[in-house]
Amino acid sequence: MMQWQPIQDLPDNWEDLANTELPPLVTVWNEQAERLRDSGEFKNFMEKLRREIAIETGIIERLYTLDRGITRLLIEQGINESLIPHGATDRPVGQVIALIQDQEAAVEGLFDFVGGQRSLTNFYIKQLHQLLTQNQRSTEALIPSTGEIISVPLISGDWKQRPNNPVRQDGSIYEYCPPEQVASEMDRLITLHHQYTELEVPPEIEAAWLHHRFTQIHPFQDGNGRVARCLASLVFIQAGWFPLVLTRDDRAVYIGASEEADAGDLSRLINLFSKSQKQAFIRSLGLSEQILAEARRAQVVIASIADKLKQNLSASIQERCQQVESYAEELFDLASGRFQDISEDIKLSLQSLVSDSQIFVVQSPPDGSKSHYHRYQIVETAKQLDYFANIRPYHKWIQLVIALEASTTIILLSFHVLGHEYRGLLVCSACAYHKDDTEEGESNINDIQALTDSLFQFSYADSRDRITDRFKQWLEDIVVTGLEYWNKSL
Repeated sequence: MMQWQPIQDLPDNWEDLANTELPPLVTVWNEQAERLRDSGEFKNFMEKLRREIAIETGIIERLYTLDRGITRLLIEQGINESLIPHGATDRPVGQVIALIQDQEAAVEGLFDFVGGQRSLTNFYIKQLHQLLTQNQRSTEALIPSTGEIISVPLISGDWKQRPNNPVRQDGSIYEYCPPEQVASEMDRLITLHHQYTELEVPPEIEAAWLHHRFTQIHPFQDGNGRVARCLASLVFIQAGWFPLVLTRDDRAVYIGASEEADAGDLSRLINLFSKSQKQAFIRSLGLSEQILAEARRAQVVIASIADKLKQNLSASIQERCQQVESYAEELFDLASGRFQDISEDIKLSLQSLVSDSQIFVVQSPPDGSKSHYHRYQIVETAKQLDYFANIRPYHKWIQLVIALEASTTIILLSFHVLGHEYRGLLVCSACAYHKDDTEEGESNINDIQALTDSLFQFSYADSRDRITDRFKQWLEDIVVTGLEYWNKSL
């Protein structure tokens, strides 16, 4: 049995755990936030985000199952019972809808809580639990003396009265806080949270700490995971960020990160939460042209003033774009050199094995004459990562080509703009694909795959040294994943 221990403070090295990618991204977001938040497109984006959280949080907890197609339909069109066909879930459809609606209401309530400038209390946490579980009647409980698992009524909105220690796959028991100590431990948790808020602990660290320490206590008989993710979202929303989005695809990493946190290492959980925020910022900054159109209509009303402001702003934006492009040039050279090294390594390893092979690196010329190349592959990769890739204002690309007989594998890096408007934020995407020769002498592009689920993003607000260090690490992951993609095709 893993014995219960009182909740831990933040680790001494918490300042070193802060994510260096998020502050520059937040800077870019804050500059556009007022214009974005007022748009219908952004409001629609946030509605879909809340629905996604509401659906996926129940799937993570195994409250129900839903296939991906139905999930996407509910996110796009709303939480409606008529959209779920018979047999699409393992629970009665009405019960599933009720649970999802409760979870959606809880997320919406977080924004109201923050808007009211309220402070986190145990009373609110109990309210949150009551809302999340109002349509859940029972749960399982362990009888310690016999090891028997029984069904018990779920106490909604109040602390547990029985132990709720789970049995791990190896048969061991993980001991959460005993019922008689829950009230005092929760008081301590709230006190520490307020202290860390005053210390201005970065949101991703505070969210991960609060989430994990709450789950260490496990104060409710059931529903603790749902409440913990809401508390993490609350920290992010109070910072002006986005609610935490974790999906079924994150479940294994999420559980592993939580177990590492149990052992005293919060870093993996912080990284997971940071990745979720980064993706939300990127998705919001890449919203459609409709936002820009709304802004233009407003500018017509004050055209004479806007023209003057535009001149001043253009100079500022131009400087920002020049700054981020200077970063891009350095990263481009780094990537080009690394691809050249990999090319030579592959040639050396194949020289005595394959006679008919060509391994080489191709890159966009400095004059920009081929900046429109590879649009199809870049757009397909962007669709997989759910953002808009804009290659018009800026685009540089590098290819590592591995041609063996009639089949060719290509790894493609693309530096381009995120979203429709260019205001000093660039990204680098990476994909791999096959290029096969047909009998007619033409080439077919197929099996395009993004080599990472996280774009490399950088802005004028970044530090040059930090960008370089981050990019080197990201690039090595891309190289390994790309070579594994090639290996599978052999």
